[in-house]
Amino acid sequence: MRYSTIPLAQTIILHCEAKGVQNIVISPGSRNAPLTIGFSENSFFKCFSIVDERCAAFFALGIAQYLQEPVALVCTSGSALLNYYPAVAEAFYSNIPLIVISADRPSYKIDIGDGQTIRQDDVFHRHIGFSVNLKQDVSHAVEKVKKYAPYLITENTVENTQEKIQSFNDTSLNEAINLAYAHNTPVHINVPFEEPLYDFIDEGTLQPNIVFNQEKDLSSSLDIEHLTSIWKTAKRKLVLVGVSHPNSIDQEVLDILADDPSVIVFTETTSNLHHPNFFPSIDTLVAPIEKLDQKDNLFRKLQPEILLTFGGLIVSKKIKAFLRQYKAEQHWHIDEIKAYDTFFSLSHHIKMDPNRFLKLILSDVYEENTKGNYRDYWQNIKENFRLKRLEYIHRIPFSDLLAFYYIGSSVPRDYQLHLANSSTIRYAQLFNWHPSIKMFCNRGTSGIDGSTSTAIGASVYSKKPTLLITGDLSFFYDSNAFWNGHIRSDFRILLINNGGGGIFRILPGKEDTPNFETYFETVQNLDAKHICNLYGFEHTEVSRSKDLEDALKFFYEQSDKPKLLEIRTPRLLNDKILLGYFDFLSSDFINH
Repeated sequence: MRYSTIPLAQTIILHCEAKGVQNIVISPGSRNAPLTIGFSENSFFKCFSIVDERCAAFFALGIAQYLQEPVALVCTSGSALLNYYPAVAEAFYSNIPLIVISADRPSYKIDIGDGQTIRQDDVFHRHIGFSVNLKQDVSHAVEKVKKYAPYLITENTVENTQEKIQSFNDTSLNEAINLAYAHNTPVHINVPFEEPLYDFIDEGTLQPNIVFNQEKDLSSSLDIEHLTSIWKTAKRKLVLVGVSHPNSIDQEVLDILADDPSVIVFTETTSNLHHPNFFPSIDTLVAPIEKLDQKDNLFRKLQPEILLTFGGLIVSKKIKAFLRQYKAEQHWHIDEIKAYDTFFSLSHHIKMDPNRFLKLILSDVYEENTKGNYRDYWQNIKENFRLKRLEYIHRIPFSDLLAFYYIGSSVPRDYQLHLANSSTIRYAQLFNWHPSIKMFCNRGTSGIDGSTSTAIGASVYSKKPTLLITGDLSFFYDSNAFWNGHIRSDFRILLINNGGGGIFRILPGKEDTPNFETYFETVQNLDAKHICNLYGFEHTEVSRSKDLEDALKFFYEQSDKPKLLEIRTPRLLNDKILLGYFDFLSSDFINH
Protein backbone atom coordinates (compact mmCIF):
# COMPACT_ATOMS: atom_id res chain seq x y z
CA MET A 1 0.00 0.00 0.00
CA ARG A 2 1.28 3.43 -0.92
CA TYR A 3 0.56 6.86 0.52
CA SER A 4 1.14 10.23 -1.07
CA THR A 5 3.84 12.33 0.49
CA ILE A 6 1.30 15.16 0.56
CA PRO A 7 -0.20 15.28 4.10
CA LEU A 8 -3.59 16.48 2.86
CA ALA A 9 -3.94 13.49 0.52
CA GLN A 10 -3.11 11.11 3.37
CA THR A 11 -5.58 12.89 5.64
CA ILE A 12 -8.48 12.50 3.22
CA ILE A 13 -7.79 8.80 2.66
CA LEU A 14 -7.62 8.12 6.40
CA HIS A 15 -10.80 10.05 7.17
CA CYS A 16 -12.75 8.16 4.51
CA GLU A 17 -11.43 4.81 5.70
CA ALA A 18 -12.15 5.51 9.36
CA LYS A 19 -15.73 6.53 8.60
CA GLY A 20 -16.53 3.65 6.28
CA VAL A 21 -16.71 5.54 2.99
CA GLN A 22 -15.80 2.47 1.00
CA ASN A 23 -16.98 3.14 -2.55
CA ILE A 24 -14.89 5.60 -4.53
CA VAL A 25 -15.74 6.64 -8.10
CA ILE A 26 -12.68 8.13 -9.80
CA SER A 27 -12.32 9.95 -13.10
CA PRO A 28 -8.78 9.86 -14.50
CA GLY A 29 -6.64 12.96 -14.21
CA SER A 30 -3.28 14.22 -13.05
CA ARG A 31 -4.02 16.71 -10.27
CA ASN A 32 -6.03 14.06 -8.40
CA ALA A 33 -3.21 11.47 -8.68
CA PRO A 34 -2.32 11.67 -4.95
CA LEU A 35 -5.90 10.69 -4.11
CA THR A 36 -6.33 8.18 -6.93
CA ILE A 37 -3.29 6.16 -5.97
CA GLY A 38 -4.05 6.43 -2.26
CA PHE A 39 -7.59 5.13 -2.71
CA SER A 40 -6.90 2.51 -5.37
CA GLU A 41 -3.96 0.90 -3.56
CA ASN A 42 -5.78 0.56 -0.25
CA SER A 43 -7.66 -2.75 -0.11
CA PHE A 44 -10.35 -1.23 2.13
CA PHE A 45 -11.76 0.77 -0.77
CA LYS A 46 -13.75 -0.41 -3.78
CA CYS A 47 -12.75 1.88 -6.63
CA PHE A 48 -14.53 2.43 -9.95
CA SER A 49 -12.98 4.22 -12.91
CA ILE A 50 -15.45 6.28 -14.98
CA VAL A 51 -13.94 8.63 -17.58
CA ASP A 52 -16.92 10.93 -18.18
CA GLU A 53 -17.39 12.94 -14.97
CA ARG A 54 -21.11 13.55 -15.53
CA CYS A 55 -21.67 9.81 -15.92
CA ALA A 56 -19.35 9.11 -13.01
CA ALA A 57 -21.38 11.30 -10.68
CA PHE A 58 -24.68 9.63 -11.60
CA PHE A 59 -23.01 6.21 -11.35
CA ALA A 60 -21.95 7.12 -7.80
CA LEU A 61 -25.44 8.42 -7.08
CA GLY A 62 -26.86 5.03 -8.12
CA ILE A 63 -24.57 3.19 -5.70
CA ALA A 64 -25.40 5.59 -2.86
CA GLN A 65 -29.11 5.34 -3.64
CA TYR A 66 -29.01 1.55 -3.53
CA LEU A 67 -26.74 1.14 -0.47
CA GLN A 68 -28.12 4.19 1.37
CA GLU A 69 -24.64 5.27 2.36
CA PRO A 70 -22.16 7.93 1.19
CA VAL A 71 -20.12 7.36 -1.96
CA ALA A 72 -17.09 9.49 -2.81
CA LEU A 73 -16.33 11.09 -6.16
CA VAL A 74 -12.79 12.07 -7.09
CA CYS A 75 -11.84 14.26 -10.05
CA THR A 76 -9.03 16.41 -11.36
CA SER A 77 -9.04 20.21 -11.50
CA GLY A 78 -10.81 22.49 -13.97
CA SER A 79 -14.04 21.84 -15.84
CA ALA A 80 -14.08 18.19 -14.70
CA LEU A 81 -15.74 19.31 -11.48
CA LEU A 82 -18.51 21.20 -13.27
CA ASN A 83 -19.67 17.99 -14.93
CA TYR A 84 -20.65 16.67 -11.48
CA TYR A 85 -23.26 19.41 -11.06
CA PRO A 86 -26.38 17.67 -12.48
CA ALA A 87 -25.89 14.66 -10.19
CA VAL A 88 -25.03 16.87 -7.21
CA ALA A 89 -28.29 18.80 -7.69
CA GLU A 90 -30.21 15.52 -7.98
CA ALA A 91 -28.54 14.24 -4.80
CA PHE A 92 -29.35 17.49 -2.99
CA TYR A 93 -33.08 17.28 -3.74
CA SER A 94 -33.28 13.49 -3.38
CA ASN A 95 -31.38 13.32 -0.06
CA ILE A 96 -28.60 11.10 -1.39
CA PRO A 97 -25.15 11.38 0.24
CA LEU A 98 -22.36 12.06 -2.24
CA ILE A 99 -18.91 13.16 -1.10
CA VAL A 100 -17.39 15.22 -3.91
CA ILE A 101 -13.61 15.47 -3.61
CA SER A 102 -12.09 17.75 -6.24
CA ALA A 103 -8.37 18.20 -6.66
CA ASP A 104 -7.36 21.80 -7.31
CA ARG A 105 -4.37 23.97 -8.17
CA PRO A 106 -2.88 26.04 -5.35
CA SER A 107 -4.78 29.27 -4.67
CA TYR A 108 -1.91 31.38 -5.99
CA LYS A 109 -2.24 29.74 -9.43
CA ILE A 110 -5.94 30.55 -9.88
CA ASP A 111 -6.86 33.37 -12.26
CA ILE A 112 -3.30 34.00 -13.44
CA GLY A 113 -3.59 32.14 -16.75
CA ASP A 114 -2.39 28.76 -15.52
CA GLY A 115 -3.80 25.72 -17.33
CA GLN A 116 -6.83 23.71 -16.24
CA THR A 117 -7.84 26.12 -13.49
CA ILE A 118 -11.22 27.57 -12.58
CA ARG A 119 -12.70 28.96 -9.36
CA GLN A 120 -13.54 25.63 -7.75
CA ASP A 121 -14.26 26.72 -4.20
CA ASP A 122 -17.99 26.66 -3.36
CA VAL A 123 -18.79 25.92 -7.00
CA PHE A 124 -22.06 24.15 -6.14
CA HIS A 125 -23.15 27.08 -3.97
CA ARG A 126 -26.88 26.63 -3.25
CA HIS A 127 -27.16 22.94 -4.17
CA ILE A 128 -24.82 21.44 -1.60
CA GLY A 129 -25.22 20.42 2.02
CA PHE A 130 -21.72 21.55 2.98
CA SER A 131 -18.77 22.99 1.09
CA VAL A 132 -15.19 23.55 2.20
CA ASN A 133 -11.97 24.67 0.56
CA LEU A 134 -9.26 22.82 2.46
CA LYS A 135 -5.95 24.52 3.20
CA GLN A 136 -2.87 23.67 1.19
CA ASP A 137 -0.01 22.03 3.07
CA VAL A 138 3.04 24.21 3.56
CA SER A 139 5.23 21.29 4.61
CA HIS A 140 4.95 19.91 1.08
CA ALA A 141 6.78 21.67 -1.79
CA VAL A 142 8.12 24.14 0.77
CA GLU A 143 10.36 26.01 -1.65
CA LYS A 144 7.47 26.68 -4.04
CA VAL A 145 5.33 27.93 -1.20
CA LYS A 146 8.08 30.27 -0.02
CA LYS A 147 8.67 31.47 -3.58
CA TYR A 148 5.08 32.02 -4.77
CA ALA A 149 3.03 32.45 -1.59
CA PRO A 150 5.15 33.12 1.50
CA TYR A 151 2.04 34.66 3.11
CA LEU A 152 0.67 31.12 3.58
CA ILE A 153 3.25 30.61 6.33
CA THR A 154 1.31 32.43 9.02
CA GLU A 155 3.26 31.25 12.07
CA ASN A 156 6.91 31.66 12.97
CA THR A 157 7.83 28.32 11.40
CA VAL A 158 6.62 26.02 8.62
CA GLU A 159 6.02 23.31 11.25
CA ASN A 160 3.75 25.50 13.38
CA THR A 161 1.80 26.67 10.32
CA GLN A 162 1.40 23.11 9.13
CA GLU A 163 0.03 22.12 12.53
CA LYS A 164 -2.71 24.77 12.26
CA ILE A 165 -3.46 23.71 8.67
CA GLN A 166 -3.77 20.08 9.75
CA SER A 167 -6.18 21.06 12.51
CA PHE A 168 -8.36 23.06 10.10
CA ASN A 169 -8.42 20.26 7.54
CA ASP A 170 -9.26 17.61 10.13
CA THR A 171 -12.11 19.71 11.52
CA SER A 172 -13.48 20.42 8.05
CA LEU A 173 -13.31 16.79 6.94
CA ASN A 174 -15.04 15.64 10.12
CA GLU A 175 -17.84 18.13 9.55
CA ALA A 176 -18.25 17.31 5.84
CA ILE A 177 -18.31 13.52 6.10
CA ASN A 178 -20.37 13.46 9.28
CA LEU A 179 -22.95 15.73 7.66
CA ALA A 180 -23.16 13.49 4.59
CA TYR A 181 -24.04 10.58 6.88
CA ALA A 182 -26.34 12.45 9.24
CA HIS A 183 -28.33 14.48 6.69
CA ASN A 184 -28.10 12.26 3.59
CA THR A 185 -26.82 15.21 1.62
CA PRO A 186 -24.05 15.85 -0.90
CA VAL A 187 -20.94 17.63 0.36
CA HIS A 188 -18.04 19.18 -1.53
CA ILE A 189 -14.42 19.02 -0.41
CA ASN A 190 -12.02 21.07 -2.56
CA VAL A 191 -8.40 20.01 -2.22
CA PRO A 192 -5.47 22.20 -3.38
CA PHE A 193 -2.29 20.30 -4.29
CA GLU A 194 1.08 21.68 -5.29
CA GLU A 195 3.46 19.61 -7.39
CA PRO A 196 5.15 17.16 -7.16
CA LEU A 197 2.05 14.96 -7.26
CA TYR A 198 3.52 11.53 -7.82
CA ASP A 199 5.83 11.06 -4.83
CA PHE A 200 4.72 8.17 -2.61
CA ILE A 201 5.82 6.30 0.49
CA ASP A 202 4.93 2.86 1.83
CA GLU A 203 3.79 4.00 5.28
CA GLY A 204 1.60 6.90 6.34
CA THR A 205 3.25 9.73 8.25
CA LEU A 206 0.35 11.18 10.23
CA GLN A 207 -2.62 10.34 12.41
CA PRO A 208 -5.52 12.70 11.77
CA ASN A 209 -7.99 13.77 14.44
CA ILE A 210 -11.17 11.89 13.55
CA VAL A 211 -14.49 12.71 15.23
CA PHE A 212 -17.64 10.71 14.61
CA ASN A 213 -21.28 11.79 14.49
CA GLN A 214 -23.12 12.53 17.67
CA GLU A 215 -26.74 11.66 16.93
CA LYS A 216 -29.48 14.01 18.14
CA ASP A 217 -33.10 13.15 18.82
CA LEU A 218 -35.02 15.66 16.70
CA SER A 219 -38.40 14.41 17.89
CA SER A 220 -38.21 15.47 21.54
CA SER A 221 -40.21 18.65 20.95
CA LEU A 222 -43.14 16.88 19.27
CA ASP A 223 -46.45 16.69 21.09
CA ILE A 224 -47.28 13.15 19.96
CA GLU A 225 -50.34 12.93 22.19
CA HIS A 226 -51.84 16.07 20.65
CA LEU A 227 -51.14 14.95 17.07
CA THR A 228 -52.56 11.50 17.78
CA SER A 229 -55.75 13.07 19.11
CA ILE A 230 -56.16 15.17 15.96
CA TRP A 231 -55.52 12.12 13.80
CA LYS A 232 -58.11 10.01 15.61
CA THR A 233 -60.91 12.54 15.29
CA ALA A 234 -60.40 13.39 11.61
CA LYS A 235 -62.80 11.61 9.23
CA ARG A 236 -60.94 12.29 5.98
CA LYS A 237 -57.21 11.62 6.07
CA LEU A 238 -55.19 11.45 2.86
CA VAL A 239 -51.72 9.87 2.99
CA LEU A 240 -49.57 10.73 -0.03
CA VAL A 241 -46.23 8.96 -0.40
CA GLY A 242 -43.44 10.07 -2.73
CA VAL A 243 -40.06 8.50 -3.47
CA SER A 244 -39.20 5.99 -0.73
CA HIS A 245 -36.64 3.24 -0.37
CA PRO A 246 -38.03 -0.32 -0.41
CA ASN A 247 -39.00 -1.71 3.00
CA SER A 248 -38.80 1.68 4.70
CA ILE A 249 -42.25 1.23 6.32
CA ASP A 250 -43.15 -1.91 8.30
CA GLN A 251 -45.97 -4.04 6.95
CA GLU A 252 -47.91 -3.79 10.22
CA VAL A 253 -48.03 -0.02 9.78
CA LEU A 254 -49.23 -0.35 6.19
CA ASP A 255 -51.94 -2.77 7.27
CA ILE A 256 -53.28 -0.36 9.90
CA LEU A 257 -53.44 2.48 7.38
CA ALA A 258 -55.07 0.24 4.78
CA ASP A 259 -57.75 -1.00 7.20
CA ASP A 260 -58.79 2.43 8.44
CA PRO A 261 -61.95 3.57 6.55
CA SER A 262 -61.11 7.21 7.27
CA VAL A 263 -57.79 6.94 5.43
CA ILE A 264 -56.95 6.96 1.72
CA VAL A 265 -53.35 6.13 0.81
CA PHE A 266 -52.12 7.48 -2.53
CA THR A 267 -48.83 5.85 -3.55
CA GLU A 268 -46.59 6.78 -6.41
CA THR A 269 -44.73 4.10 -8.34
CA THR A 270 -41.51 5.24 -6.68
CA SER A 271 -42.96 4.95 -3.16
CA ASN A 272 -42.31 1.18 -3.07
CA LEU A 273 -45.40 0.77 -0.84
CA HIS A 274 -48.10 -1.75 -1.68
CA HIS A 275 -51.46 -2.90 -0.35
CA PRO A 276 -54.71 -3.85 -2.13
CA ASN A 277 -56.50 -0.98 -0.38
CA PHE A 278 -53.99 1.64 -1.52
CA PHE A 279 -54.45 3.85 -4.60
CA PRO A 280 -51.32 3.32 -6.74
CA SER A 281 -52.43 5.04 -9.96
CA ILE A 282 -53.25 8.57 -8.86
CA ASP A 283 -53.73 10.12 -12.29
CA THR A 284 -56.13 7.35 -13.32
CA LEU A 285 -58.40 8.53 -10.50
CA VAL A 286 -57.90 12.30 -10.61
CA ALA A 287 -57.51 13.07 -14.33
CA PRO A 288 -60.92 11.67 -15.45
CA ILE A 289 -62.69 13.61 -12.69
CA GLU A 290 -61.18 16.86 -14.00
CA LYS A 291 -63.24 16.42 -17.16
CA LEU A 292 -66.61 16.02 -15.44
CA ASP A 293 -69.29 18.66 -14.89
CA GLN A 294 -69.63 17.49 -11.28
CA LYS A 295 -65.86 17.67 -10.65
CA ASP A 296 -66.14 20.33 -7.94
CA ASN A 297 -68.55 18.20 -5.92
CA LEU A 298 -66.36 15.12 -6.31
CA PHE A 299 -63.15 16.91 -5.45
CA ARG A 300 -64.73 18.34 -2.31
CA LYS A 301 -65.60 14.80 -1.28
CA LEU A 302 -61.96 13.85 -1.85
CA GLN A 303 -60.60 16.95 -0.07
CA PRO A 304 -58.88 15.79 3.15
CA GLU A 305 -58.98 17.25 6.61
CA ILE A 306 -55.44 16.01 7.19
CA LEU A 307 -52.88 15.53 4.42
CA LEU A 308 -50.01 13.36 5.67
CA THR A 309 -46.98 13.14 3.38
CA PHE A 310 -43.60 11.48 3.53
CA GLY A 311 -40.98 10.33 1.07
CA GLY A 312 -39.42 12.33 -1.74
CA LEU A 313 -40.84 14.50 -4.48
CA ILE A 314 -44.19 13.78 -6.14
CA VAL A 315 -44.48 13.01 -9.86
CA SER A 316 -48.21 13.52 -10.40
CA LYS A 317 -49.08 17.05 -11.50
CA LYS A 318 -52.74 16.14 -11.13
CA ILE A 319 -52.57 15.46 -7.40
CA LYS A 320 -50.49 18.59 -6.84
CA ALA A 321 -53.03 20.72 -8.69
CA PHE A 322 -55.90 19.14 -6.75
CA LEU A 323 -54.33 19.61 -3.32
CA ARG A 324 -53.34 23.18 -4.08
CA GLN A 325 -56.90 24.10 -5.01
CA TYR A 326 -58.71 21.89 -2.47
CA LYS A 327 -56.34 22.38 0.42
CA ALA A 328 -56.26 20.20 3.49
CA GLU A 329 -57.02 21.84 6.80
CA GLN A 330 -53.64 20.57 7.99
CA HIS A 331 -50.65 19.25 6.09
CA TRP A 332 -48.16 17.18 8.07
CA HIS A 333 -44.88 16.22 6.42
CA ILE A 334 -42.67 13.61 8.08
CA ASP A 335 -38.95 13.89 7.43
CA GLU A 336 -36.01 14.09 9.79
CA ILE A 337 -34.34 16.92 7.85
CA LYS A 338 -36.60 18.97 5.58
CA ALA A 339 -40.21 19.62 4.58
CA TYR A 340 -41.33 21.25 1.34
CA ASP A 341 -44.54 23.26 1.30
CA THR A 342 -45.52 21.59 -1.98
CA PHE A 343 -49.25 22.21 -1.57
CA PHE A 344 -49.03 25.64 0.10
CA SER A 345 -50.69 24.32 3.25
CA LEU A 346 -47.84 22.95 5.39
CA SER A 347 -48.78 23.14 9.07
CA HIS A 348 -46.44 20.61 10.74
CA HIS A 349 -42.92 19.47 9.91
CA ILE A 350 -42.51 16.27 11.90
CA LYS A 351 -38.78 15.70 12.29
CA MET A 352 -38.84 11.97 12.77
CA ASP A 353 -38.38 8.78 10.82
CA PRO A 354 -41.78 8.15 9.11
CA ASN A 355 -41.97 4.54 10.23
CA ARG A 356 -41.39 5.52 13.85
CA PHE A 357 -43.91 8.36 13.79
CA LEU A 358 -46.61 6.26 12.16
CA LYS A 359 -46.16 3.55 14.78
CA LEU A 360 -46.67 6.13 17.51
CA ILE A 361 -49.85 7.71 16.21
CA LEU A 362 -51.39 4.47 14.88
CA SER A 363 -50.73 2.34 17.93
CA ASP A 364 -54.37 2.39 19.08
CA VAL A 365 -56.20 4.15 16.26
CA TYR A 366 -57.81 1.22 14.49
CA GLU A 367 -60.04 0.17 17.36
CA GLU A 368 -61.40 3.65 17.92
CA ASN A 369 -61.68 5.00 14.41
CA THR A 370 -63.87 2.65 12.39
CA LYS A 371 -66.58 5.01 11.19
CA GLY A 372 -66.99 6.79 7.89
CA ASN A 373 -66.85 5.78 4.25
CA TYR A 374 -64.07 8.05 2.94
CA ARG A 375 -61.94 5.14 1.72
CA ASP A 376 -64.77 2.86 0.57
CA TYR A 377 -66.45 5.55 -1.53
CA TRP A 378 -63.27 6.13 -3.51
CA GLN A 379 -62.43 2.43 -3.64
CA ASN A 380 -65.60 1.86 -5.66
CA ILE A 381 -64.62 4.59 -8.10
CA LYS A 382 -61.09 3.23 -8.33
CA GLU A 383 -62.36 -0.25 -9.18
CA ASN A 384 -64.64 1.13 -11.86
CA PHE A 385 -61.72 2.97 -13.45
CA ARG A 386 -59.56 -0.15 -13.26
CA LEU A 387 -62.09 -2.15 -15.27
CA LYS A 388 -62.47 0.67 -17.77
CA ARG A 389 -58.68 0.80 -18.17
CA LEU A 390 -58.58 -2.85 -19.19
CA GLU A 391 -61.39 -2.25 -21.66
CA TYR A 392 -59.50 0.68 -23.20
CA ILE A 393 -56.22 -1.22 -23.39
CA HIS A 394 -57.84 -3.94 -25.47
CA ARG A 395 -59.18 -1.36 -27.95
CA ILE A 396 -56.07 0.59 -28.78
CA PRO A 397 -53.37 -0.01 -31.43
CA PHE A 398 -49.69 -0.47 -30.64
CA SER A 399 -48.40 2.58 -28.79
CA ASP A 400 -46.48 3.74 -25.73
CA LEU A 401 -49.47 3.00 -23.50
CA LEU A 402 -49.94 -0.51 -24.83
CA ALA A 403 -46.20 -1.21 -24.63
CA PHE A 404 -46.21 -0.30 -20.93
CA TYR A 405 -49.17 -2.59 -20.37
CA TYR A 406 -47.18 -5.54 -21.76
CA ILE A 407 -44.00 -4.50 -19.97
CA GLY A 408 -45.73 -4.17 -16.59
CA SER A 409 -46.78 -7.79 -16.54
CA SER A 410 -43.47 -9.07 -17.89
CA VAL A 411 -40.96 -7.89 -15.28
CA PRO A 412 -39.75 -10.85 -13.16
CA ARG A 413 -40.21 -10.86 -9.40
CA ASP A 414 -37.63 -9.09 -7.23
CA TYR A 415 -36.07 -7.09 -10.05
CA GLN A 416 -34.55 -3.69 -9.38
CA LEU A 417 -36.35 -1.36 -11.80
CA HIS A 418 -35.08 2.08 -12.78
CA LEU A 419 -37.28 4.50 -14.68
CA ALA A 420 -36.11 7.40 -16.81
CA ASN A 421 -37.88 10.73 -16.54
CA SER A 422 -40.42 12.53 -18.73
CA SER A 423 -42.84 10.14 -20.46
CA THR A 424 -41.37 6.97 -18.96
CA ILE A 425 -42.14 7.68 -15.31
CA ARG A 426 -45.57 9.09 -16.20
CA TYR A 427 -46.63 6.01 -18.14
CA ALA A 428 -45.31 3.78 -15.36
CA GLN A 429 -47.53 5.65 -12.89
CA LEU A 430 -50.64 4.45 -14.72
CA PHE A 431 -50.08 0.76 -14.02
CA ASN A 432 -49.77 -1.53 -11.02
CA TRP A 433 -46.43 -3.28 -10.54
CA HIS A 434 -45.69 -6.40 -8.55
CA PRO A 435 -44.84 -5.53 -4.92
CA SER A 436 -41.54 -7.42 -5.09
CA ILE A 437 -40.14 -5.03 -7.72
CA LYS A 438 -37.93 -2.26 -6.30
CA MET A 439 -38.63 1.02 -8.14
CA PHE A 440 -36.26 3.96 -8.57
CA CYS A 441 -36.24 7.21 -10.53
CA ASN A 442 -34.21 10.42 -10.27
CA ARG A 443 -37.05 12.68 -9.18
CA GLY A 444 -35.01 15.25 -7.27
CA THR A 445 -34.54 17.42 -10.36
CA SER A 446 -36.44 15.15 -12.76
CA GLY A 447 -33.78 15.45 -15.45
CA ILE A 448 -33.14 13.02 -18.30
CA ASP A 449 -29.40 13.48 -18.09
CA GLY A 450 -28.24 10.58 -15.91
CA SER A 451 -30.90 7.86 -15.81
CA THR A 452 -28.76 5.20 -17.46
CA SER A 453 -25.65 5.97 -15.42
CA THR A 454 -27.66 5.86 -12.20
CA ALA A 455 -29.17 2.49 -13.07
CA ILE A 456 -25.77 1.01 -13.94
CA GLY A 457 -24.31 2.29 -10.67
CA ALA A 458 -27.21 0.88 -8.67
CA SER A 459 -26.84 -2.49 -10.37
CA VAL A 460 -23.29 -3.02 -9.12
CA TYR A 461 -24.30 -4.26 -5.67
CA SER A 462 -27.81 -5.50 -6.40
CA LYS A 463 -28.37 -9.16 -5.57
CA LYS A 464 -30.98 -9.29 -8.32
CA PRO A 465 -30.87 -8.17 -11.96
CA THR A 466 -31.53 -4.54 -12.87
CA LEU A 467 -33.92 -3.29 -15.54
CA LEU A 468 -33.91 0.25 -16.94
CA ILE A 469 -36.97 1.48 -18.80
CA THR A 470 -36.08 4.60 -20.73
CA GLY A 471 -37.18 6.86 -23.58
CA ASP A 472 -35.09 7.58 -26.63
CA LEU A 473 -33.96 11.09 -25.68
CA SER A 474 -32.90 9.97 -22.19
CA PHE A 475 -31.08 6.99 -23.67
CA PHE A 476 -29.12 8.84 -26.34
CA TYR A 477 -28.41 11.78 -24.03
CA ASP A 478 -26.66 9.51 -21.53
CA SER A 479 -25.02 7.10 -23.97
CA ASN A 480 -21.59 7.66 -22.39
CA ALA A 481 -22.99 5.75 -19.41
CA PHE A 482 -21.85 2.53 -21.11
CA TRP A 483 -18.23 3.71 -21.29
CA ASN A 484 -17.05 1.72 -18.28
CA GLY A 485 -16.19 -1.83 -17.30
CA HIS A 486 -18.83 -2.32 -14.61
CA ILE A 487 -21.92 -3.41 -16.58
CA ARG A 488 -23.21 -6.81 -15.53
CA SER A 489 -24.42 -9.40 -18.03
CA ASP A 490 -27.85 -9.43 -16.34
CA PHE A 491 -28.36 -5.70 -16.91
CA ARG A 492 -31.43 -5.07 -19.09
CA ILE A 493 -32.76 -2.01 -20.94
CA LEU A 494 -36.23 -1.53 -22.43
CA LEU A 495 -35.95 1.46 -24.77
CA ILE A 496 -39.23 3.08 -25.82
CA ASN A 497 -38.18 4.79 -29.05
CA ASN A 498 -41.00 7.05 -30.22
CA GLY A 499 -38.73 9.23 -32.35
CA GLY A 500 -38.48 12.25 -30.07
CA GLY A 501 -39.57 13.90 -26.86
CA GLY A 502 -43.07 12.47 -26.69
CA ILE A 503 -43.77 14.26 -23.40
CA PHE A 504 -44.11 17.56 -25.30
CA ARG A 505 -47.00 16.19 -27.35
CA ILE A 506 -48.86 15.49 -24.12
CA LEU A 507 -48.24 18.83 -22.44
CA PRO A 508 -50.48 21.86 -23.13
CA GLY A 509 -49.35 24.24 -25.87
CA LYS A 510 -48.40 21.64 -28.45
CA GLU A 511 -48.42 22.77 -32.08
CA ASP A 512 -47.74 20.63 -35.13
CA THR A 513 -45.18 22.95 -36.68
CA PRO A 514 -41.56 22.53 -37.81
CA ASN A 515 -40.43 24.72 -34.91
CA PHE A 516 -42.24 22.52 -32.40
CA GLU A 517 -40.73 19.34 -33.85
CA THR A 518 -37.22 20.84 -33.89
CA TYR A 519 -37.02 22.80 -30.65
CA PHE A 520 -39.44 20.97 -28.34
CA GLU A 521 -40.19 17.46 -29.50
CA THR A 522 -36.67 17.06 -31.01
CA VAL A 523 -37.56 14.56 -33.70
CA GLN A 524 -34.80 11.99 -34.26
CA ASN A 525 -34.21 8.86 -36.34
CA LEU A 526 -31.34 7.32 -34.40
CA ASP A 527 -30.93 3.59 -34.05
CA ALA A 528 -29.80 2.07 -30.74
CA LYS A 529 -28.25 -0.97 -32.37
CA HIS A 530 -25.09 1.00 -33.21
CA ILE A 531 -24.53 1.89 -29.56
CA CYS A 532 -25.24 -1.72 -28.62
CA ASN A 533 -22.64 -2.93 -31.11
CA LEU A 534 -20.11 -0.45 -29.73
CA TYR A 535 -20.56 -1.51 -26.12
CA GLY A 536 -21.32 -5.21 -26.50
CA PHE A 537 -25.08 -5.35 -25.81
CA GLU A 538 -27.46 -7.81 -27.38
CA HIS A 539 -29.97 -5.79 -29.41
CA THR A 540 -33.51 -6.63 -30.49
CA GLU A 541 -36.03 -4.32 -32.13
CA VAL A 542 -39.83 -4.63 -32.25
CA SER A 543 -42.65 -2.42 -33.49
CA ARG A 544 -45.78 -4.58 -33.07
CA SER A 545 -47.70 -5.97 -30.12
CA LYS A 546 -47.16 -9.62 -31.03
CA ASP A 547 -43.43 -9.12 -31.57
CA LEU A 548 -43.11 -7.33 -28.22
CA GLU A 549 -44.95 -10.11 -26.39
CA ASP A 550 -42.70 -12.71 -28.01
CA ALA A 551 -39.49 -10.76 -27.33
CA LEU A 552 -40.34 -10.25 -23.66
CA LYS A 553 -40.61 -14.02 -23.16
CA PHE A 554 -36.85 -14.38 -23.74
CA PHE A 555 -35.61 -10.93 -22.79
CA TYR A 556 -34.99 -11.70 -19.11
CA GLU A 557 -33.27 -15.05 -19.62
CA GLN A 558 -29.64 -15.40 -18.57
CA SER A 559 -27.06 -14.34 -21.12
CA ASP A 560 -23.36 -13.67 -21.52
CA LYS A 561 -23.99 -10.04 -22.42
CA PRO A 562 -26.38 -7.31 -21.25
CA LYS A 563 -29.49 -6.87 -23.41
CA LEU A 564 -31.42 -3.98 -24.91
CA LEU A 565 -34.90 -4.32 -26.40
CA GLU A 566 -35.78 -1.35 -28.59
CA ILE A 567 -39.53 -0.80 -28.85
CA ARG A 568 -40.56 1.43 -31.75
CA THR A 569 -43.88 3.24 -31.22
CA PRO A 570 -45.79 5.71 -33.44
CA ARG A 571 -44.65 9.27 -32.71
CA LEU A 572 -47.79 10.99 -33.99
CA LEU A 573 -50.25 8.63 -32.32
CA ASN A 574 -48.99 8.15 -28.75
CA ASP A 575 -50.30 11.43 -27.35
CA LYS A 576 -53.74 10.93 -28.86
CA ILE A 577 -54.03 7.46 -27.29
CA LEU A 578 -52.91 8.66 -23.87
CA LEU A 579 -55.22 11.69 -23.80
CA GLY A 580 -58.01 9.49 -25.12
CA TYR A 581 -57.43 7.16 -22.18
CA PHE A 582 -58.56 9.77 -19.66
CA ASP A 583 -61.47 10.80 -21.88
CA PHE A 584 -62.59 7.18 -22.07
CA LEU A 585 -62.50 6.72 -18.29
CA SER A 586 -64.38 9.94 -17.77
CA SER A 587 -67.05 9.20 -20.37
CA ASP A 588 -68.47 6.23 -18.50
CA PHE A 589 -68.02 7.53 -14.98
CA ILE A 590 -70.57 6.17 -12.50
CA ASN A 591 -72.42 9.12 -10.99
CA HIS A 592 -71.91 8.65 -7.29
